[in-house]
Amino acid sequence: MFKKTEGTHFIILLVYVDDVLLASNNLQLIQTTKVFLDNAFKIKDLGPAKYFLGLELARSSARINLSQHKYTIDLLQDIGFLLSKPVATPMASDLRLSSSGDFIADPSSFRCLIGKLLYLTTTRPDISFAVQQLSQFMTSPTTSHLQAAHRVLRYLKQSPGQGLFFRRNSPLKICAFSDSDWGTCPDSRKSITGYCIFLGSSLIS
Repeated sequence: MFKKTEGTHFIILLVYVDDVLLASNNLQLIQTTKVFLDNAFKIKDLGPAKYFLGLELARSSARINLSQHKYTIDLLQDIGFLLSKPVATPMASDLRLSSSGDFIADPSSFRCLIGKLLYLTTTRPDISFAVQQLSQFMTSPTTSHLQAAHRVLRYLKQSPGQGLFFRRNSPLKICAFSDSDWGTCPDSRKSITGYCIFLGSSLIS
């Protein structure tokens, strides 16, 4: 990521291999940067961003939506959960995961699934806690961990297009809340701190 500031204006360049995404609060600065890049090496201008690294962007005069709808559908299809029965929550409220249990035969498949779910938390903070809990057992996952991961998939099946929603008139103010779960980890008996962060009226983490 590269950032340049000129007074109150800024421009940010997100670069991935040969894809470049420009973001700025000044249209003229975007145009100037495009000309500069095109002079350095020929570029293909695809217009306003709609899809970038699995992120789908939809905008109107009143709002911006960020989602990973196609990524979610592809994930459900790859794992075989596209026709699964949806559930209302990503994790059962009374579930306490531990390291004990029957280990699964192929832990690499579990690690791959959790890695994909971690990337999905970019626009789905509602699954962040469940995925964070499961990511603690990447080394030696058990059948109960796999079942819990499959529940997350069934939850995603309920609304695969859900994502982040930013209103035009929403203030860019960050507000955070936290809480602690004292000593309930069955393995370490350590306390676990939970948090949620809002950007304006949108939950982002």
